[in-house]
Amino acid sequence: MNLKEAKIGQSFTVTKVNGEGAVKRRIMDMGITKGVTVSVRKVAPLGDPIEVTVRGYELSIRKADAAMIELE
Repeated sequence: MNLKEAKIGQSFTVTKVNGEGAVKRRIMDMGITKGVTVSVRKVAPLGDPIEVTVRGYELSIRKADAAMIELE
């Protein structure tokens, strides 16, 4: 499953960050790395962006980027 498919209120552990180059680096710079816990807080009315809590702070992430984050 990926972050794009996650439901509001659920918490998951990141298993892998897909993508290449600058996109993958940007996601990892935001604190989303393998093994970290991510909680889905809100989803915008049209589904983009998704607000998550990671490492104690809120982060808004685009749906395209959320699809690159695999969860367990």
